[in-house]
Amino acid sequence: MKNIKVILYLLSIVLLASCTEEIVIDLEEGSPMIGIDASITDEMKHHEVILSYSADFYNSTDIHMISNAVVLVTDGVDTIPFYECDTMAGHYFSPLMAGTKNRLYRLQVAIPDNSEPDGYQHLFAESYMCDNVESMDSIRVSMFNGPTDTIPTVLFRDTLEYLYPYFQSLPDMSIVYMPMVYKNDTLLTDVLTNRMLIPQGGYAGYYVNGPEMLEANKEIPIYLFMRSKLKDGDRFKAELYSVPMDYMYYLYSISASMGSNPMMGAPTNLITNIQPEGKGVGWFYAASIVSAETVYHK
Repeated sequence: MKNIKVILYLLSIVLLASCTEEIVIDLEEGSPMIGIDASITDEMKHHEVILSYSADFYNSTDIHMISNAVVLVTDGVDTIPFYECDTMAGHYFSPLMAGTKNRLYRLQVAIPDNSEPDGYQHLFAESYMCDNVESMDSIRVSMFNGPTDTIPTVLFRDTLEYLYPYFQSLPDMSIVYMPMVYKNDTLLTDVLTNRMLIPQGGYAGYYVNGPEMLEANKEIPIYLFMRSKLKDGDRFKAELYSVPMDYMYYLYSISASMGSNPMMGAPTNLITNIQPEGKGVGWFYAASIVSAETVYHK
């Protein structure tokens, strides 16, 4: 009798699995919005603004880039024009320049639009370039919080190695630190959902991963690696961005809405600092950057 119950239970699972069908939710369509991905830092480089139109939820690969726009960034002192790249439509670059900490930056974008009185649709965004630490003292690759880490070993059949930063944080609780991690000159955090953020909160002013902080908290890693994928001599670099707290909320909203269908990643209106409201999506942020490097040895 017990064996019969087991067989019936297994048959019911098979029948339920065979009766599933793909459900396509009819989503309300709206007019395409202007997508803006833009930043400016205190690095000496060509800064980038990317412009595109938003796409349908079920057709996110069909992205239309925006050409012939007028793109400017101003800090109240200087106005920097951005020029569209000849080989990449919708990608606009500044001349070689560096931003300045503790200044408010304003992005101004004019999109060709014959329905507007002056022939352009105007959008803008503002972001304050926060102060940053003077330097990162070091970064270190090691195991997490002790000699063994049994859960990752069981789940991944491997040992995890974590990348830890060491620096004196600022006392300002509104500053969020965003690490950008490189392995052998390859950026590992280019995808927005791969980025870890370090909001200091009650630990603002502490030495990150220092003895005083560890008395009240565990170590704070900024990336993890499978030990089997690491080689002796691997080079690691971490850039520490100081970003406004509202940019952290933007990244969190992206992570909460990610998915391949409406059941896993519900379509939602992501927060944005692009104005006027309802005309654009994306984000413009300003950030100051410091960095540190290390070499891994087994």
